[in-house]
Amino acid sequence: MSVTSVDIEGARERWVRTGGVELCVAELGDESQPTVLLVHGYPDSKEVWSEVAERLAERFHVVLYDVRGHGRSTAPAPLRGGFTLEKLTDDFLAVADAVSPDRPVHLVGHDWGSVQGWEFATVERTEGRIASFTSMSGPSLDHFGHWIKNRMSRPTPRKVGQLLGQGAKSWYVYMLHTPVLPELAWRGPLGKRWPKMLQRLENVPADGYPTASLAQDAAHGAWLYRDNVRARLRRPRPDAYAHVPVQLITPLDDAFLSPKLYAELEHWAPRLIRRTLPAKHWIPRTRPDQLAAWISEFVRANEDGTPARDTVATGPYADRFGGQLVLVTGAASGIGRATAFAFAEAGARIVAVDRDAEGAARTAEMSRLIGAPEAWGEAVDVSDEQAMEKLAEKVATEYGVVDVLVNNAGIGLSGSFFDTTAEDWKKVLDVNLWGVIHGCRIFGKQMAERGQGGHIVNTASAAAYQPSRALPAYSTSKAAVLMLSECLRAELAGQGIGVSAICPGLINTNITSTTHFAGTDAKEEKRLQKKTSRLYGLRNFPPEKVASAILRAVVKNQAVVPVTPEARGAHLMSRFTPRMLRAIARLEPPL
Repeated sequence: MSVTSVDIEGARERWVRTGGVELCVAELGDESQPTVLLVHGYPDSKEVWSEVAERLAERFHVVLYDVRGHGRSTAPAPLRGGFTLEKLTDDFLAVADAVSPDRPVHLVGHDWGSVQGWEFATVERTEGRIASFTSMSGPSLDHFGHWIKNRMSRPTPRKVGQLLGQGAKSWYVYMLHTPVLPELAWRGPLGKRWPKMLQRLENVPADGYPTASLAQDAAHGAWLYRDNVRARLRRPRPDAYAHVPVQLITPLDDAFLSPKLYAELEHWAPRLIRRTLPAKHWIPRTRPDQLAAWISEFVRANEDGTPARDTVATGPYADRFGGQLVLVTGAASGIGRATAFAFAEAGARIVAVDRDAEGAARTAEMSRLIGAPEAWGEAVDVSDEQAMEKLAEKVATEYGVVDVLVNNAGIGLSGSFFDTTAEDWKKVLDVNLWGVIHGCRIFGKQMAERGQGGHIVNTASAAAYQPSRALPAYSTSKAAVLMLSECLRAELAGQGIGVSAICPGLINTNITSTTHFAGTDAKEEKRLQKKTSRLYGLRNFPPEKVASAILRAVVKNQAVVPVTPEARGAHLMSRFTPRMLRAIARLEPPL
């Protein structure tokens, strides 16, 4: 693959001179807005941020610069000793003074940009110049040094395991300390193969990144490690406390850094917000939508003068779902509405879908009040394939690729097999099964094409594995959803997309009041609906508990999740005493 330059659309360029080097600085957005300053890592140039920067520029003044010796910035002479954290701090202050002389900047760093950022956020001479710091995939070398000393001075099997684990992940650090060889490798075969390696190992899109300066950047950047790592790990600063609010974004599948490195971070950063992301190392390229959402939320919280902890979502799993895009069908009421609210409490962005336009809009409005940074209501019939295609196109274009899809829309149908007409069968299968198929096929394909994983939740039912003489059509539709979920789970596992089937049981929702009873007249159907609703009301198992189970299923990547005690009991019986379950199925329902 050829290595080409990446243009950052709409960027204005300037040069900043400092410490014998010239730094290439790019700016986007309105200069009157708060300044977000993005610092790249190794072996990158500022273009690693292009996707994130373009999204942030809609709200902020965004600044990117090539670290000395990278991209279009000049290198120090000699290289040895020219990349110390002290000199990198000089560069940061020069850029900050040039682009935002009167206001502190919101600092964002990835990889070595984050390592530098920790230095900037903890040294005394930068106080007042930084408003907040967002760190990803790069620890403070001082904190890292103390982390190592703590585990070596008080070794336990667990601490020794953590040391060995991070030691194995840090193999490349040792290689970069060898003389000459890294430079030869980057200017030779490694530099040529690196773009394809990023695609294969990290799922970085083949969009012309990295830039043409890769080999030179990587060769120069080796001195970041040589000038700083050993010295700081041996003698870490005892006063490396952050004097700004910090947002830590941790990719859980990072091949180079263990999440355990940040275990004691609250000691060093008292005003800390944690985020986790099921992704690999190069998240500025693979998850720009998520990063832009989190950075925007954090910057706005600090600009408003409110402690970030009071404005960033703090509900269950907020560190996992904050800023993610979650689409829920059947969201106007019942389990769908409760699920949308639960994700909203966790800080997710919500797309509430229902054929009831007003109900979907109300769910979206309430989601914003509960904690969703953004929420939208969409009126769509999930059984309509073309309507679902249009919805998916709109969502991807305007909101981004869905991270979590909850196929929840469903209708009830009761009655004997021979009383159930072909039209009844078509209606229940169109919504309960085809609606799920459409969602999985259309939105799941977008997840797969993005290449960064995701999760699909399909609402099945305990009726999927518990036969009943009164629910042949409904049970068939839900059994099909369960098997579809199991098949998809197997197919998509290699792409990092989880699939969960939720089997609620008897839940107190309004589905009972709209259930069609085949073979009855209108008067009898209304009586049966009222009686069923009363029975479910007496059971009084709330949809909020199902919503909690859904979030837990996504976090733990659970396959089949029976929710209520009766659903769990029937699931066990279906596996161990199926004859007893079949005998129960013959009983007349208490209606």
